[in-house]
Amino acid sequence: MRAVLRITRETGIPLMGSVAFGLIDRGTNLIQVRPISTCAFSCIFCSTDAGPKSRTRQTEYVVELDYLMEWFVAVVEEKGVNDVEAHIDTVGDPFTYPQIVELVERLREVPEVKVISSQTHGPLLTEELISRLERAGMDRINLSIDSLNEEKARYLSGSPWLKLERILRAAKLIAESSIDLLIAPVWVPGVNDEDMPQLIEFALKIGAGKRWPPIGIQKYEAYRGGRRPRGVRPMSWSRFYSRLREWEDEYGVKLVLRPEDFGIRKVRPIRRPMRKGEVVTVKLVGLGWRRGEILGSARGRVVTVLDAPFLPEGSELRVRVIRDRDNIYYARFMAS
Repeated sequence: MRAVLRITRETGIPLMGSVAFGLIDRGTNLIQVRPISTCAFSCIFCSTDAGPKSRTRQTEYVVELDYLMEWFVAVVEEKGVNDVEAHIDTVGDPFTYPQIVELVERLREVPEVKVISSQTHGPLLTEELISRLERAGMDRINLSIDSLNEEKARYLSGSPWLKLERILRAAKLIAESSIDLLIAPVWVPGVNDEDMPQLIEFALKIGAGKRWPPIGIQKYEAYRGGRRPRGVRPMSWSRFYSRLREWEDEYGVKLVLRPEDFGIRKVRPIRRPMRKGEVVTVKLVGLGWRRGEILGSARGRVVTVLDAPFLPEGSELRVRVIRDRDNIYYARFMAS
């Protein structure tokens, strides 16, 4: 049984520093907004081991909307740009967030936000929800459909209850709305190779890609801590791009995508208050995302601490920072 930690202003847990919740700034005009960590699917290729079948997660997170927006506005102000894309994503599925529509509405109220996008595998999409998201101001949904064959889609999603027709209907409804649709399959070599051309044709047929590309094929990668389908080895990047270029010629659609295709550009990143190799004192504020991890707070950031002893919340301990990239912090406990 996993714990669920609701992160509010009262918890004092910073909303920058973790990959599992809060905000992520990777030095561009796109800000990742992560309000929740849960997922309905257990995809066999999931890079974050999400869903009911997770073997590594010990905690799921839900962030209070007001608290999340306070941090978002502060981050936008510090970055000092007026063409922000707020991308609602998670280490699960953002549509499990109970206030997903209200989140879109609140993001739309921020003057600097020009694009609001999100991503999902679509099991929770309904006609009513799509209509509400359209009225709230959602600009684009990246919908991950990995096969047009229901049996294969169920296998890939690790979810035998998946209703493919329902997801395909949702795709068509999005394409017919003012929300742009990008079909975003994960290409798992040896499993859904023949599905990629079919999905290209599907995206073009239903009118995906009104403002942005209609499809963005993702390359399966074997991540540490993620799921690895038996017998599957990631293809090389050269083979991946070579095949995409062949399909570009065949279908007349852009498939080798770059940040510029979405208006993403490099800008000043948020300041990093800690650096790799530095020794800092953190206050324990909760359980970490995966087993063997705890959360600490230091210098206005949350820090994931590895190899720490079991101590009560509020305890302080010395750690050495081992990762500081993109303001995401990991550290190791330093025994005295």
